[in-house]
Amino acid sequence: MTKNQKPRPPVPPAKKGSRPSPVTAAELLLEIGVEELPYQFITPALAALKGSAEQLLKDHRLAFQSACTLGTPRRLTLVVTGLATQQTSMVKEAMGPSKAVAFDPTGQPTRAATGFAAGQGVSVQELQIRQTPKGEYLFAVKQEQGRPTNVVLKELLSQLISKLSFPKAMKWNSTGVRFARPVRWLVALYGGATLPIEAAGIIAGNRTEGHRVLGNAKGIVVRDSESYLKGLERQGVISDPERRRRMIEEQIATLCKKTGFTLNVDGDLLDQAVYTTECPNAIIGSFKPAYLEVPQEILITSMKEHQGFFSLMHKETGKLVPHFIAVTNNRAKDMGLIREGNERVLAARLADAKFFFDEDRKVKLEDRVLKLAGVTFQQKLGTMEKKQQRIRKLASMIATSVRPQDYELKQTCERAADLCKADLLTGVVGEFPELQGIMGGEYAKHDGESEAVSQAIREQYLPRSIEGELPKTIAGQVLSLADRLDSVAAFFYVGLVPTGSEDPFALRRNATAIVRIILEGNLRLNLGKCIDNAINLVQADGFKRSQNFESQGRRQVTEFIFERVRHYGRIVHALRDDVIEAVLKLAHDKALNLVDLVQRMKALESVTTKPEFDPLIIGFKRAHRLVEKEQWDRKPVDSTRFEHITESALYQATAEEREKMLSALNRGEYGQALDALVRLKPAIDEFFTAVMVNAEDPAVRSNRLSLLQEVDDFFNSFADFSQIVVQGG
Repeated sequence: MTKNQKPRPPVPPAKKGSRPSPVTAAELLLEIGVEELPYQFITPALAALKGSAEQLLKDHRLAFQSACTLGTPRRLTLVVTGLATQQTSMVKEAMGPSKAVAFDPTGQPTRAATGFAAGQGVSVQELQIRQTPKGEYLFAVKQEQGRPTNVVLKELLSQLISKLSFPKAMKWNSTGVRFARPVRWLVALYGGATLPIEAAGIIAGNRTEGHRVLGNAKGIVVRDSESYLKGLERQGVISDPERRRRMIEEQIATLCKKTGFTLNVDGDLLDQAVYTTECPNAIIGSFKPAYLEVPQEILITSMKEHQGFFSLMHKETGKLVPHFIAVTNNRAKDMGLIREGNERVLAARLADAKFFFDEDRKVKLEDRVLKLAGVTFQQKLGTMEKKQQRIRKLASMIATSVRPQDYELKQTCERAADLCKADLLTGVVGEFPELQGIMGGEYAKHDGESEAVSQAIREQYLPRSIEGELPKTIAGQVLSLADRLDSVAAFFYVGLVPTGSEDPFALRRNATAIVRIILEGNLRLNLGKCIDNAINLVQADGFKRSQNFESQGRRQVTEFIFERVRHYGRIVHALRDDVIEAVLKLAHDKALNLVDLVQRMKALESVTTKPEFDPLIIGFKRAHRLVEKEQWDRKPVDSTRFEHITESALYQATAEEREKMLSALNRGEYGQALDALVRLKPAIDEFFTAVMVNAEDPAVRSNRLSLLQEVDDFFNSFADFSQIVVQGG
């Protein structure tokens, strides 16, 4: 403290009853009460509600701490904490005409100045003159004061509700509003006060409704999220979906522990249980053991698709047991009545499934094949019979490519392909389309087909999802590849190509499956030849070819599959994008062995970590640019025209290392092949240090460019190294 400074007096304590500090933030609670929503709609709707709310608040300069959503079949809820009570103020600036245009020689404002001022809502006197790089210009500067949040929210919340969209929507009253299901009530509270917003013809209040059965008919008055959560729970509603999920998992685990059974885990079914209940209560039921004579896939699917029931397995054998778990949306004193009701309904469903299964086995798959002529594959691509015939020919070609000497595999694949689509005409697959292939394998086995044929038919649709289980048998892999290659080639041929995020025929999933089956099955086959065969078979069926396909068809299909290879390389092997591109760039016109290409990528990725690699690529790129840029007669290298020892050294080193590289490539030892390139670095560096490529003598210049072309070709025999990104290159 200096001499002239006086000590500050202590701050007096706040007096009792003094006015508290003004509130600067409060909580927003918005609930949209609806008729029961389809469970699949709820998760996307909650994500959209949260994302849109956050964006709207930011766009309208309303600061907040956090936003979260809650949801049940009857409500979509948004809670925003720490929401500022006032919009952030802002200064708006607009640049107008130049000073020379805005004022006449006497200094009076012209129409340009008055018009600009009027347009900005300020007087001419309030305009500022500022120096800019272009000279002096007029600026209008306005301070826009933030409005109270509750005023802004009355405008925003109706917008927020109207922005929600669903796969299917409906109208139910004269307002014409579209929503997944009719909106029945709205709750909108900010800082405990009701915001009387209007949406779908309903004015928001502070009263919500409890569980349809367990709740009070009068509903619940809420003040904030805390009273909302507690009040709903007293009325039989657990509004937090993650809490419902934990409850269901714990209840199922308890039932499994009591009975000694194991749950047949199904994530989709768990999601369904979470979003079809407000008060989840898991119960165990049973069905007649006689139904276990039906293949367990049918029983599991029937329980899941018709009733949303979890199936149970024997802990030791892994076989299905005649019991199920149902997650009910109720909590009754006597759950026995609910269990019995579920058992009765399931018994009827299983009886139907058994009937279909028994009837299906009365007709052989082989006898159903001719009827595929009456089943449309796609409007532009004819019948399923034609597709099955193409698959047979393609499967035969692929089997021969994978194992040239294995005649038995070829026969198995052809026979499996002959029957692979016949189960589409069965009763079980008609009822449960997701069982196609599985039932075909089951019926083929019943008809006396070999285990290999039955298993291949069973595996033809694997993987069923991007990361799903792959076919385990070679015949299953071949059949799946043939089916998917035919689909990709056929749809591209007639111009039904995925655009943006639209992919109605799941061609990206098919291409991903092709890549996974080949790479994870280590299938060494020429994919380019397979693509050509698939295209030729489609063409032979006489479909109308799209204009784009005529000139670029094969390349389009190849590039489409390569896009999946890029994704696979990045995700599975963590490869650099430039490394992937370097290998794929030169692969279009060669034998497309995907296993070989990925091995090259991995070897190249490995060599990029060597300290000499970046300087080597800088040297290569210098040579590559010179070869691309300069014009010369492209004559072969003439060693008699070498003027410097480094020319001979580079020429000799290239010849020696090329031989070593070719030998390593033939053995599939790509690391050693790349070592040959790395060893060329000193010779390249010395060449550029010692000689001028663009010599005055045209013959010497041309010869040096031809030498660099040999170096360029040497590098490109492995990959397109011009794609590699290095510092300084």
